[in-house]
Amino acid sequence: MEPTQRPAIPTLTAKTSFYTPTISSGVVDAIRLPEDIEARLTALAAKTGRTKTFYAKEAILEHIDDLEDKYLAANRLENPGKRWTLDDMQQDLDVGN
Repeated sequence: MEPTQRPAIPTLTAKTSFYTPTISSGVVDAIRLPEDIEARLTALAAKTGRTKTFYAKEAILEHIDDLEDKYLAANRLENPGKRWTLDDMQQDLDVGN
C-alpha cells in the first residue's frame, strides 16, 4: 500500500441483513451484516445461550483500538496538519532561549 492511500474498505457483495443490537451505555441503530455472518452470529448465540448483542459488543470492544489506529493514521496521511520544527515549538512555548 502506498503511504498516501487509505486502506480499502471492504464492500459487501453478498445479501445483507440488518441486526439491531441494544448496547448499554450507548446506542447502535443498526449493523448491516452479510446473511452468512448473521446466521453464524445467530447460531453462536443460540448454542451458547448468550445474546447476539453480547457478541457484537465483544467484537467491537476487541477491535476498536486497531480500527482507530488504522483509519486515523490513514486519515492523517491524507490530510496532514501543520508540522512544527523543534525551534518553532521552543519559540511558541518560550522555552530554550
